[in-house]
Amino acid sequence: MNMEFNKIAGAVLGTALLVLGLNQAKNMIYHAPAPEKPGFAIEVAEKSGGEAGAGGGQVATESLGALLAKADPAKGQQQSKPCLACHVFDKGGPNKTGPDLWDVVERPIASHEGFTYSDDLKSHSSDKWTFENLNKFITNPRSFAPKTKMTFGGIKRDAARADLLAYLRTLSDSPKPLPAP
Repeated sequence: MNMEFNKIAGAVLGTALLVLGLNQAKNMIYHAPAPEKPGFAIEVAEKSGGEAGAGGGQVATESLGALLAKADPAKGQQQSKPCLACHVFDKGGPNKTGPDLWDVVERPIASHEGFTYSDDLKSHSSDKWTFENLNKFITNPRSFAPKTKMTFGGIKRDAARADLLAYLRTLSDSPKPLPAP
């Protein structure tokens, strides 16, 4: 009986050592360092503890004109990379999942030829894509048009949105003037 126990204990210990050794060998062979910079930053809106004026601590934000005055279109071009999955930025470019965004600033909403818009966006067709409307839409597309086809979650950081708007402004033969700060 004593030999049987020794055989079983030896088998269990031997298996454990084999698994431990294989794990160590795997870590030496397959080493993947963490990237220096993530591919795309995913921004999540922070929940405030209360309402403004009720001790919630909401901070007043800068005006859109002031944000756009110091915005960087080059950073906005970097911000637009995820948009390329659904949009084209070329003059006369084809519609993809979303419409072509060339000359979108001051264009009537839901008006790009050849693209089928959601009824919620069509309800805004009397308006234009002003900087203010684009800012609202890019912040949270579903709050601007609840049943929009656009699945993008929005950009929560003011400076990042301003950079993107400054870039969208450059996508025109005659860029529209920035709003006053």
